[in-house]
Amino acid sequence: MTTEPTFLTNKQIFTPKILTVSELNRLANQVLTQSFPLFWVSGEVSNLTRAASGHWYFSLKDSGAQVRCVMFKGRNSYLDWTPKEGDKVEARCTVTLYEARGDFQLSIEFLQRAGLGVLFEAFEKLKAKLQLEGLFDAAYKKRLPVHPKKIGIVTSPDAAALRDVLTTLKRRMPSIQIVIYPTPVQGKGAAALIADAIQLANKRAECDVLIICRGGGSIEDLWQFNEEIVARAIAQCSIPTISGIGHETDFTICFFVADMRAATPTAAAELATPSREGMLNALNQLKQQLTRNTQYLLNQRGQALDYLARRLISPLQQIEQQKIQLAQISYRLDASINQQLQTKQYNLLRLSQNLQHLNPQAVLTRGYAFVQNKFGSIISTSEQLQSGDEVTLTFGIGSAEAKIIKTIT
Repeated sequence: MTTEPTFLTNKQIFTPKILTVSELNRLANQVLTQSFPLFWVSGEVSNLTRAASGHWYFSLKDSGAQVRCVMFKGRNSYLDWTPKEGDKVEARCTVTLYEARGDFQLSIEFLQRAGLGVLFEAFEKLKAKLQLEGLFDAAYKKRLPVHPKKIGIVTSPDAAALRDVLTTLKRRMPSIQIVIYPTPVQGKGAAALIADAIQLANKRAECDVLIICRGGGSIEDLWQFNEEIVARAIAQCSIPTISGIGHETDFTICFFVADMRAATPTAAAELATPSREGMLNALNQLKQQLTRNTQYLLNQRGQALDYLARRLISPLQQIEQQKIQLAQISYRLDASINQQLQTKQYNLLRLSQNLQHLNPQAVLTRGYAFVQNKFGSIISTSEQLQSGDEVTLTFGIGSAEAKIIKTIT
């Protein structure tokens, strides 16, 4: 809002505009908001109040000053942790003025524990370094055994994560042997001890798979598993490794280096073992399938046996059938021979009758004769004879010699 002067033309006197308190606070809020873009500030949480509306009200202070802060429900609902009195934090915020009361305050957009920025930077730097070296490459990941005989666990003996893992392993496959490689998983120097435990397990080579686990916690609590010494111990381990560190939303360097990644320690135990119940169910299904297939095969073979049994006859029946077949063949052979004989006899009779009809002797017996010259040639016309020729006359019975006296044509 501007404060341009008002001119009274009749008196030519300059009179400034008088602001209300609301206008003043609104102008001050605009100046603060425009002068301080989104920035980071660090301090200690004090006088924290969580209102029924879901908004958080607190102060950030250091040794010399403090400032009021508000973090609205729409922003603090994204945090996976809740600050408490005395926490050292880093806030991303804007400067505002609560106009109703004229209170100077910070509007918090995001809140994290102090030092996380440095930790995240170190995390990303190591991650990029190891990734460049190929420690995360899938080509180097070892496959987990399907049926491990012995499982190693690198964790603290007092950790709740160990109880979760042991309970899960016992439920899924109680016959598998467990070897625990105890080590602190939190605190100063824990990273070196974790690496030593992994190297010991690798040296002894008594396990088929190695679970590296601990429960959830802050990034500081899990930081030992972001150390390079632990990452390299996992990478150099010849035993297939499973990372089961923290909760579903937690990511550590170990998560990327391990051969298999699990969201939780319990999930790591499930990945390491086959399910006994699942295997029994699968075995029962195979048993039922084998029973069905065997019964089906027996039914098929029984049906084939019944069919063959109906075709099977005794030797006496075979001989009887052969006798019947032989009798039938003999009958058909006799019938065929008789039929052929009758046909031959009929043909013979017919030819005999034809021959009888054509026999010259039969004609002669009816009073006819035939004439032959002295050369034996048959005389069929008078032109073949001359007067005085001698001929022979053959009758049905006997013959006679004659001499031609005269021919007539």
